[in-house]
Amino acid sequence: MKRAQDFLRLCLLLALAACSHALAAPPRKVEIAYDLKRNGMPLGAVTSTLEWSGGNYSVTEQVRGRGAFARSGEAVRSSKGSVTRDGLRPLEFEDRRTGRDTARARFDWSAKTLTLQYKGEPRTEALPAAAHDQLSYLYNFAFRQPGSQPVTVNVSDGRGVSTYVYRAAGRERLKTAAGEFDTLRIVRRKDAPGDRGAEVWLAVDRHFLPVRIVLTEKQGARLEQTAVRVTLQ
Repeated sequence: MKRAQDFLRLCLLLALAACSHALAAPPRKVEIAYDLKRNGMPLGAVTSTLEWSGGNYSVTEQVRGRGAFARSGEAVRSSKGSVTRDGLRPLEFEDRRTGRDTARARFDWSAKTLTLQYKGEPRTEALPAAAHDQLSYLYNFAFRQPGSQPVTVNVSDGRGVSTYVYRAAGRERLKTAAGEFDTLRIVRRKDAPGDRGAEVWLAVDRHFLPVRIVLTEKQGARLEQTAVRVTLQ
């Protein structure tokens, strides 16, 4: 009798876990438009699109300058990879910007290598644990919700790899042009003078999608990226 009860309990736990994973997944297509500011001054517009199906995903982000910054051209970043039980697993990342060389990163999970290319021949190094690129790590929270423990990720921008440690900093009600969201704020501290601090507001009522991002640059300038439109399809 006890074995039968234990078996039923195990089945229930597995079913609940499966439901939780299914509920955490966002819609098949998500588009978020952001307003971009630097030290409170309008800088540009960002459009980020996530699409996923059949175990694969793609994220494309386009940044366009406004006003005096319109002459700077545009930046387009993209990430492609697979959707796993543990979240997003990037395979290719590309960062193209007007007037600059393209930065690329390729993740080989079988060989456990990371190939980086920027201004020259590609170089290959060992693939670090919890490897992501600059787009996949932000959207990974929509597939694997953050808990109370710190989250460590190794993020590549095609030039190198940076280790980020995010910690939950509490729930906040956030008002934006895209609407009002119940959010979880996660924080990356500046542990050294050359580090960049970061705060990300994840919309709990919108699949933990990033609706506000604030980066503190090395010299202290603040880049603010706040949602003005969130479209779920």
